[in-house]
Amino acid sequence: MQLFDTPTLLAYLAAAVVLVIIPGPGTAWIIAQTVAGGTARGLRAGLGLETATLIHALAAGFGLSAVLATSALAFEILKYAGAFYLVWLGIKAWRSGGNATADDPHPAPVRDSGGVYWRSVVTGVLNPKVALFFLAFLPQFVHPERGLVWLQFLVLGVLLSIIGFSNSAMLSTMIGRFGHRLRGNSRFAHWRQRLLGTFFIGLGLRLALQQRS
Repeated sequence: MQLFDTPTLLAYLAAAVVLVIIPGPGTAWIIAQTVAGGTARGLRAGLGLETATLIHALAAGFGLSAVLATSALAFEILKYAGAFYLVWLGIKAWRSGGNATADDPHPAPVRDSGGVYWRSVVTGVLNPKVALFFLAFLPQFVHPERGLVWLQFLVLGVLLSIIGFSNSAMLSTMIGRFGHRLRGNSRFAHWRQRLLGTFFIGLGLRLALQQRS
């Protein structure tokens, strides 16, 4: 027996495309990372977020997301862990902003040896709202009578990741071309880190204020 029938799969793909193209925190994260380090950095950030998508899909499949839906304590722990992590990234970005000043014609480049990928994974995984979203969204397209429920969740997660990464790749490519000129400007390099820091801190505070419902 097939895991999905054609109408269900087409309905899911249509819903997934709409969800991906609606701007949200993930879009803002990709834009910020691309402006900071170019197209390649944006692509790594997108890959990290989509890895988190797969983790959440599997968690929903094995019922782990249900814990967040029923346990207020688990939700609060994950929420504040994510908020703390984002605020820490923001403070770190603010401090590194001092590496580039208007008097320095050669600002220090944003170094990244794969770190942005793991930061993106952690950022995605530590967002309990994402876990609850998967718990509410994916089961609508899962049919237990077809068996291998965890595999159905995984397949749906993979499809969503492919669509999401395609969107991230387009964003990174477009913004990367524009940001290439700006990154050579020392004044922009200085304020870029300030803006990134403010964005991360704001995202962390926003996460900390989120409610479970």
